[in-house]
Amino acid sequence: MFSPRAAPSTALLRSLRAGQQCQRLSRPAVGLALGQQSQLHTSGRQHEEKSFRGQLYESTMQRVEKERANQRRLAEERGKTNPGGPAAITFVILATAAGCYWLGSLRNEAPSTASTLPLDQTVPPKHNVDKSNLEAAWKDFVDILGKENVSTDEMEAEAHSGSSWSSYNTKPSERPFLVVFPSTTEEVSKIMKICYDRKIPVTAYSAGTSLEGHFAATRGGICIDFGRMDKILELHRDDMDVIVQPAVGWQDLNEELSDKGLFFPPDPGPGAMIGGMVGTGCSGTNAFRYGTMKEWVISLTVVLADGTILKTRQRPRKSSAGYDMTRMFIGSEGTLGLVTEAILKLTVKPQTSSVAISSFATIREAADCVARVVDNGVPIAAVEILDDQQMKCINLGGGTSRSWKEAPTLFFKFGGTAAGVKEQVGIVQKLASAAGSKSFEFARSEDEAAELWSARKEALWSVMAQKRDDGDHVWTTDVAVPISKLPDIIEQTKDDMATSGLMGTIVGHVGDGNFHSIILFNEKERNVAEGVVHRMVKRAVEMEGTVTGEHGVGLVKRDYLEHELGPETVNTMRRLKQAFDPLCLLNCDKIVRVQQPRAGEVKEW
Repeated sequence: MFSPRAAPSTALLRSLRAGQQCQRLSRPAVGLALGQQSQLHTSGRQHEEKSFRGQLYESTMQRVEKERANQRRLAEERGKTNPGGPAAITFVILATAAGCYWLGSLRNEAPSTASTLPLDQTVPPKHNVDKSNLEAAWKDFVDILGKENVSTDEMEAEAHSGSSWSSYNTKPSERPFLVVFPSTTEEVSKIMKICYDRKIPVTAYSAGTSLEGHFAATRGGICIDFGRMDKILELHRDDMDVIVQPAVGWQDLNEELSDKGLFFPPDPGPGAMIGGMVGTGCSGTNAFRYGTMKEWVISLTVVLADGTILKTRQRPRKSSAGYDMTRMFIGSEGTLGLVTEAILKLTVKPQTSSVAISSFATIREAADCVARVVDNGVPIAAVEILDDQQMKCINLGGGTSRSWKEAPTLFFKFGGTAAGVKEQVGIVQKLASAAGSKSFEFARSEDEAAELWSARKEALWSVMAQKRDDGDHVWTTDVAVPISKLPDIIEQTKDDMATSGLMGTIVGHVGDGNFHSIILFNEKERNVAEGVVHRMVKRAVEMEGTVTGEHGVGLVKRDYLEHELGPETVNTMRRLKQAFDPLCLLNCDKIVRVQQPRAGEVKEW
């Protein structure tokens, strides 16, 4: 090391600056200069210390030589460990660029422009039902509805996922995490906006009387119970229409309308509410004369999957303005949007009504009587058929005030003026006699009419009362065929049930070719019951009928749609579902599948 020295003089600094010019010399020249200086120092002052400038030059050159040697050594080592050198680096860069381009092309793939969506082209829905996400949503719902209208009670969740009269066996995982109870359209919209942002699936619930697994929470998520939305909002007597919320029951509505001389005809099972009636496109016993639910809905207010609120029509009885959005939602089972208000048509209540019943020796004779009544153009309000097993169950159930003949029985309902009703009863009595009727009884008062008709309304509950134990289930299903095919399919279905060994009954809205089977079974007999129902549905399709006349599709009937309608129709329905609900949040898995089934899940045709 250098010894400490005093600060250099001005002359020395000039000398150093001049010395820096020496660095521009080539290496030999620099070496020669240094060598000459060394000789001078040696010859002149061999025992004296080297000058400061000489030491500085020598140190500089040593550092330069050392740095260059290090660079040569590193270059040699890189050559040994990476023989590809620049070529390998170039390959990595090009490969990375190609991969990024490929990934980018996938991400930016143009959406399909096809009009239909086959099942094998679907992408499974991606929902977020993590507990943390649902708990965070609970806080959002509480802010909107209040804590008292958001329930996480387990019994509440179970009650909102299935029922003892549903034909679908709800799985333990198919329950909502929580149930919310809105009271206005705006609250429903806010709920759906939260679910849309958080990707939470939703099922809707009003009365819970549906039968084909319509409100099973197959993806978890939340359930919207419309029970608080039970108000009749406006009644327009002169226009004969009414605006109601979805939890208004059809029976309650008719009680309210009765004093005003008005009447709402669709009459499905007891307890049914307008929201569910719209969702399934229901009908009931009055359908023969008055038609089904879709004939009695003028307009709907609907909340879509992203919270958008739309109104499908104004209030006139007819309109040709644009697409018929009202019927788009009727029968959609809550898969396209949530109905929060409905404008319903009303009609004048009949001045007089009556009921008659007639028993027959066989189902075919009873069906023949119905064909005769239809052929003669008798304007009856309804005609229902109950087989011998169903009449036996009604007697055993004890839900009515009288005993009944345990034979295939027709129930007729009449309406109109007093003279008109009397004439209709007389014509039907003669036609029944000609078809082989064993008895004919008609009501002479309103109380007698209610008593006679009570047997029809007790059908389902009377069969459920025959359960052998708590392990028994009830399977209620329906099909519809052209009226001329009705005797054949009812007879074949009755024979099939008898052969199966299961207890089952037949109930039908025979005036429009629609009938129901009610079957009791336990878990050991489930496969047998499924077989009976499967063959009944297959017969209906083969007879140019439908897999469901009024119950709807739900989960149980969805795989039959393709056999009835063809794959392209079902694929179009799937595309429609995707258009209205791209995230598949609303009542997922109902009506059409949105992803491939598991092996063995679909029954062979």
